[in-house]
Amino acid sequence: MLAVAMPTGTAAAHPVGQRNPATAHPRAGALAAKLSPAQQAKLVEAAKAGTGTTARELHLGARERLVVKSVAKDADGTVHTRYERTYDGLPVLGGDLVVHRSTSDALKGVTKATSKSIAVANTTPTGSASAAKKSALARAEAKGAEDPKVTTERKVIWAASGQPKLAWETVVGGLQDDGTPNALHVITDARTGAKLFDYQGIESGTGTGQYNGSVSLGTTASGSSYTLTDGTRGGHKTYDLNQGTSGTGSLFTDADDVWGNGSQSNRQTAAVDAAFGAQVTWDYYKNVHGRTGIRGDGVGAYSRVHYGNNYANAFWDDSCFCMTYGDGSGNAQPLTALDVAAHEMTHGVTSNTAGLNYSGESGGLNEATSDIFGSAVEWNVNSAADPGDYLIGEKININGNGTPLRYMDKPSKDGGSKDSWYSGIGGIDVHYSSGPANHWFYLASEGSGAKVVNGVSYNSPTSDGLAVTAIGRDAAAKIWYRALSTYMTSTTNYAGARSATLSAAADLYGSGSATYNNTANAWAAVNVGSRVGGGGGGGCTAQQLLANPGFESGSGSWTATSGVITSDSGQPAHSGSWKAWLDGYGTTHTDTLSQSVTVPSGCKATLSFWLHTGTQESGSTAYDTLKVQVGSSTLATYSNANAATGYVQKTFDLSSYAGQTITLKFTGTEDSSLATDFVIDDTAINIS
Repeated sequence: MLAVAMPTGTAAAHPVGQRNPATAHPRAGALAAKLSPAQQAKLVEAAKAGTGTTARELHLGARERLVVKSVAKDADGTVHTRYERTYDGLPVLGGDLVVHRSTSDALKGVTKATSKSIAVANTTPTGSASAAKKSALARAEAKGAEDPKVTTERKVIWAASGQPKLAWETVVGGLQDDGTPNALHVITDARTGAKLFDYQGIESGTGTGQYNGSVSLGTTASGSSYTLTDGTRGGHKTYDLNQGTSGTGSLFTDADDVWGNGSQSNRQTAAVDAAFGAQVTWDYYKNVHGRTGIRGDGVGAYSRVHYGNNYANAFWDDSCFCMTYGDGSGNAQPLTALDVAAHEMTHGVTSNTAGLNYSGESGGLNEATSDIFGSAVEWNVNSAADPGDYLIGEKININGNGTPLRYMDKPSKDGGSKDSWYSGIGGIDVHYSSGPANHWFYLASEGSGAKVVNGVSYNSPTSDGLAVTAIGRDAAAKIWYRALSTYMTSTTNYAGARSATLSAAADLYGSGSATYNNTANAWAAVNVGSRVGGGGGGGCTAQQLLANPGFESGSGSWTATSGVITSDSGQPAHSGSWKAWLDGYGTTHTDTLSQSVTVPSGCKATLSFWLHTGTQESGSTAYDTLKVQVGSSTLATYSNANAATGYVQKTFDLSSYAGQTITLKFTGTEDSSLATDFVIDDTAINIS
């Protein structure tokens, strides 16, 4: 690894006026275990061997199968296995789930992309494949695609929204209107021909083309010369496309292992920035989050520079497992900046973890994830050439007036991004719907209001006009990564992202900790969820604290045993279609349901819920029970002896818990024979 000639020095930048929030240290056991590639592969193989057992444990249908996507292990031995699903051999899009197991291999919980049962009447389409192709091509043309062609088509089960449906997935290639390769996925109902969904498979963004200064690079000797191959980071290679738009072009080689000269006219200069961006992104994920490579398998991706002519963009493509950079307007400013590199490679990380659909609210979260870690990597390097900041593409001058592409402290400053969530945000471009999550990251990292951080002035507002206390950048990044890798799924929306980050914050810093509460309050400041812990002066304004209290959003915001939160018609809900159905198996079984909230100080609080108890037992002996707890205190225990027709409302005074974060928990326990159902709906914790 030798120094590369570049125009600026490497002295570390010193923060100016940066606030230093009190550092909260994450719980060591919740951090990623340090595993070798061989150990990681062994975990995957073990998970593959157990898919049948897991499917039965999750009560999946006889026609469903689980396919292991990835496995992560915490330092305390907890294992999180991410699965895709098939139904009669067909891929189930939106059927992904994550199974969480303890060190003893006991099931701790399941995070699902959908709570719907996967079932369709039959798998024979009545709508033709040719009609689906025609519809997909028309959709691509409407989006401005050039020379669109159908590249692949397959029959699938679409489960990402509403009731699962038999569908066609058609992928249209060609070019997008700005020259980016096209991979538009169009989902068409295989019975009615209606378009169900579409998303772009090529995940793109723009950023600075400034250089990184004199840097050291991982290279490999090859005979009497060297190649731009980083043998210490999974064999990452950097290629020159020489203005082409396909293939890999030529691997960069050099006789003396001194690359580039800082000039745009030297073709190696862009390669230096791309290779450096790849290596520091690799180092960041490995050193900070314990992830070795984009897939977590120790294998490097590759980079291509000098793509096309006047192409002012960069993109990640799953199909080649590669990063590609254009040279910008006039081929004069390659888009090989540090935050661009980290942004685009993070699309690969997202694809290999949560797999957030690149459309709607999940698409905005996908883009925000790349902005968040683009910024985090830049902060982690914090070089004099490109100091850490909360600006995206701040040096590319893509607007022609020196302004950044995006602002994390106040996203709307770019003229299109949104500062806060609203009900229609899923209908706008994903680069703009990313705004609330970017804003959350800034608020969580630095807090609200005017300040100067690392020499840059920021002034971040909140949607509710209340202040946000920072948890610190490192904590915010660790929480987002754990949420992405452990709790988010392909269909996660903004409400789900809040739930995922709170679960991550609870794992890392403790439920009800200052870090946990301020994580929630940063979300409330972008209009996602409510304040907790009296955050920001919320006081005792009358409100209901539980998220998703009637379960109509599926399993969002609750932690529950698989299958507990359901729309199964076997037992009616008290209202709506969804409820929590504990037990009813007629065998030895335990189901749990829980959610944590903070009751503001000085408030009166009342818990209420509707309970239906049905049983096959007889007499007054309590064989099967439902325990209602707040923390370690039991509020009530119900049993088969309380069985009655219909629902009965239960209420409890929780005012004694004011000023505390509490966990409301329901535990249903059945003995070895005769079933008892405990069905809960329309829960509430009201404060006044």
